[in-house]
Amino acid sequence: MADALETNERRLRRLQQMRRTGSVTNASEALGGIWKAGKKPDSIVLRSALLRADGKRSRLTKLVLPRGIALRFYLLALFEAQCRLDTGGLWQNVRRLKGAESWSTLVAIDGTYDTASGGYDAALQNMPPDLRGSASAEERWRTRKLEDLRLRQVKGALRTLEELGHEDALVSMPRGARGQRLYEDFSLMEEGGRGDMPTPDFYTVPVRSSAARTITLPKDFFLKGWIQVLNPSEVATWLILRWMSQWAPRKHRVSGVFLTTRPRMQAFGLRDDAWEDGCQRLLEFGLIRHAEPPEGLKAALDAIADPVITALFSQPTRVRQPYQPHFWQMTDDGLAENAMQALDRQLTHRREALADAAMKRVQHDPERLADHAPTDE
Repeated sequence: MADALETNERRLRRLQQMRRTGSVTNASEALGGIWKAGKKPDSIVLRSALLRADGKRSRLTKLVLPRGIALRFYLLALFEAQCRLDTGGLWQNVRRLKGAESWSTLVAIDGTYDTASGGYDAALQNMPPDLRGSASAEERWRTRKLEDLRLRQVKGALRTLEELGHEDALVSMPRGARGQRLYEDFSLMEEGGRGDMPTPDFYTVPVRSSAARTITLPKDFFLKGWIQVLNPSEVATWLILRWMSQWAPRKHRVSGVFLTTRPRMQAFGLRDDAWEDGCQRLLEFGLIRHAEPPEGLKAALDAIADPVITALFSQPTRVRQPYQPHFWQMTDDGLAENAMQALDRQLTHRREALADAAMKRVQHDPERLADHAPTDE
């Protein structure tokens, strides 16, 4: 309970800081400018190869990390590509990493929180003395420090995407004369990774195909700030549920989709804690909803015509008492809401609910202690 309350408080604090600095608003406006000046796609097409596990983990779940923005940056790069290029177009980098209209402007971060002082003003400690005391100078200093931090985050994302493994790498960077990475000259790979051929699988805008090969992401996921505020595990869960809903549209519409541990691990490599927490948060944020469950699992499987889907969603027959999973449906209408406002509302509500639950536990402690207290006999 205490961990959940602390995690929620930290997230709410980061969200409020991004509101104060305008970080999410600025990044969303930058993405909106790219969309308006480009081809204005209603949705972004994603090759499902990013989601599929090869062995124990998929490229997607390798990017579910507690720190960094690697998954977010890769999806932002696909958004930028499809706003700029026609279907089949070969991606080439046309942006700097820092400055106006750069990759850094597409990323929202909260900054560096100083635990000792309990605030975000640690950057002021290194401010030149001649700038202190001026509100405008201090604000410019904060802005510059935030820009530097965004640049470090972008470079860190590029390193993570390159270090997924030779065949799985989603980014490639040339090296300089001293072996240093030339970040500005990075190349983007397809969702299936660099591949094992001498010529890398450089990114090209995919053709919208069957749901087995591609899925679509609504533009509002990018333009309304959701990509900036969702955690990597939530994004991964949302992508998997979206892929399932498009691969089995009738089942999704009639009874919802579900995943149990074994098929989820085999197909996607996403662990229980990430999945369960991701589903709960997406439910609270209004991006998915509980579907009316059918009468037993057989009814759900009967609603599926595709035998591959049937095998994926089936449970082991040796289970004595089958685990009844939650059935989910996507609620794309929720994407139209401002992500900052939605999360602020729900995280504040969750803070109150967790605090109330903690208070009730404290109030019940004396009763439990009395029940187990020794008696004089």
